[in-house]
Amino acid sequence: MAAHPNPALATRIPVVKNSTADKLLVAAGELMIERNSVEISLSEIAQKSGVNAALVKYHFGNKDGLLLALLERDAANEMTHLDFLLAQPLSATTKLKLHIAGIIKAYHQFPYLNRLIHYLLHGQNREAADEVTKFFVGPLLDFHRGLIAEGVAAGEFRDVDPVLFYTTLIGACDHLFFGRQTMMRAAGVGPVTDEVCRAYIGHIEQIILGGLLIAKGDAKAKSRQAAAG
Repeated sequence: MAAHPNPALATRIPVVKNSTADKLLVAAGELMIERNSVEISLSEIAQKSGVNAALVKYHFGNKDGLLLALLERDAANEMTHLDFLLAQPLSATTKLKLHIAGIIKAYHQFPYLNRLIHYLLHGQNREAADEVTKFFVGPLLDFHRGLIAEGVAAGEFRDVDPVLFYTTLIGACDHLFFGRQTMMRAAGVGPVTDEVCRAYIGHIEQIILGGLLIAKGDAKAKSRQAAAG
């Protein structure tokens, strides 16, 4: 199968279904998990995958192209379901709980995910940064804007800034994984198991919804005020 004419910018196209390309992506992800870092080299990826480093250029254009393809592969499930979730006949609160669970489960499976996003956003390759914004940051912000507006209109949510909400939610979901080494040293906590992941989902739900939900008494008072006005 021929490589995409501009592989470094091909994030909106499904990852190449090729065993060699897959080996490179798997090796890159495994190295990031093993090292708890996104700082890995092409030679290290090639050595771990058993694939010639020259094939990175053929399949992905360059290292940033490979990392963009890895991000799309790992985040695709959560990102493609945003519009679907928003359209469901569910309360805004239920949608937010499902969203929180989806993010944390994705980070549990791919604990380097948010660091990879920042690595690409703040690197010198502006085309790669633009693609990450289009594929990940922009759609997530749009989803949060829509969900918050829906919750406010339904009398469920306080009217909060979507950008600040995005920053709070994504940062909180990620830090369990990003800061794990620090917490292991400082507090003696263990690795992130499935049980820890489930507990963290419940914790983040309580923290986020605790600040976002309008108390029933407040909602009734606002409803009366609106009717009187």
